[in-house]
This record gives sequence, structure tokens and C-alpha cells, in this order.
Amino acid sequence: MVAVEVANRSGIEVEEDAAVAFAREVLAGEGVEEGELGLHFVGPEEMRELKRDHLGVDEVTDVLSFPIDARERVEAGVPRQLGDAILCPQVVGEQWRGPLVHGLLHLLGWDHATAAQTREMTRLTLAALALSGVKPAARRL
Repeated sequence: MVAVEVANRSGIEVEEDAAVAFAREVLAGEGVEEGELGLHFVGPEEMRELKRDHLGVDEVTDVLSFPIDARERVEAGVPRQLGDAILCPQVVGEQWRGPLVHGLLHLLGWDHATAAQTREMTRLTLAALALSGVKPAARRL
């Protein structure tokens, strides 16, 4: 099972248990059954600071990902460190599942630097949402 450490610094109540269960479901769908994941909920100002400090863009966003092992080979007996997915509930609102999938895909090494990569990430996001019975929001996937 993927161990998930949750931290909510957003200042608002979030569906932590649902987010953990959904993250595990998405990761299992991508073939990741074991590992460790950090799932953080932060407010807009902290999200803005993280994006500015790590990406050089001074704006708030819905999700950021900080991968560690991705799909790299890890030694036997060593838990896979997936990294941290950070969501801003004030930005994602009730439509948090799409941004969470997006962030998890980044932790697994997916990117959207090219049009082909963007199409593949969108396809994977829609597939994960469909498997969970979630209708995607009109916002960015």
C-alpha cells in the first residue's frame, strides 16, 4: 500500500480521507502499489511562494509536484519515495480530483512540455477520472 502523509496548512477543511483514497486509486491504476507520498494542502500565499521559489513564476496555481523517485528503479527493500503533491484548495475548490491526478502524474515522471506529452497527460487524467466515476471539470486537466 502507498503510505500517504497528509498536511493541511490551507486554513480550510478539506476531504483528506477522500483525497488519500483517490490518490492510492490513481497510483494503483498507474501500477504503483507500494511507496510513500506526501499530500499537502496549502493556502494561496504559500502556493504562490512555492511556485515563485521553485519555478520562478510569481502566481498562485492549483497544484505543484516535487518528485523524488518517479519510476526510477529502487533497491529491494527500500520504499519508493514518490515525492510531494501540493494542492491549493482555495484554487481547486470541489474539483480537486483533476488537479490531484495531474500532480500525481508529474510525480511519476509525466510532463507536458510538448503537445504530444500534453495530449498523453490529458488522456491519462481523463482515464483516471473516468475509472473513479468522476466527471472532469472544464478547467485545466
